[in-house]
Amino acid sequence: MEGPVAISDIPLFQALKSKMQWHQVRQGVLAENVANADSPRYRAKEVEPYSFEDHIGRQSFGLQTVVTNQGHVTGMMQAAPGAEVDKKDMFEVTPNGNNVVLEEQMMKVTQNQMDFQAATTLYSRGLGLIRTALGRSG
Repeated sequence: MEGPVAISDIPLFQALKSKMQWHQVRQGVLAENVANADSPRYRAKEVEPYSFEDHIGRQSFGLQTVVTNQGHVTGMMQAAPGAEVDKKDMFEVTPNGNNVVLEEQMMKVTQNQMDFQAATTLYSRGLGLIRTALGRSG
């Protein structure tokens, strides 16, 4: 018989936690773009888009296939790389070679904050559902 399962081991909560961490990384990259808006030749950066499919591909759910024939492929998945920063060419380039458009960056910051808040709300409500299912309040 297995011991108790930690909430952090539930795949849904792992995915939401990973999504929140991605938003934290993106917030740092966007803040760096804004901070360097006047730096000569600075190129705006962006984080590779987050996808739940990639997250699921990185997770190990304790399942392993058995190779019964040498021609079979093993079921072990390779871990995908984490969030990678990518330099993007923006539409506007200033005379000093800087391509940061503050309005665009601020819109991205706002969207990132809203998406982070949505993920934290889902995480909190999921915890609330588990508490309710266990008969515990608050």
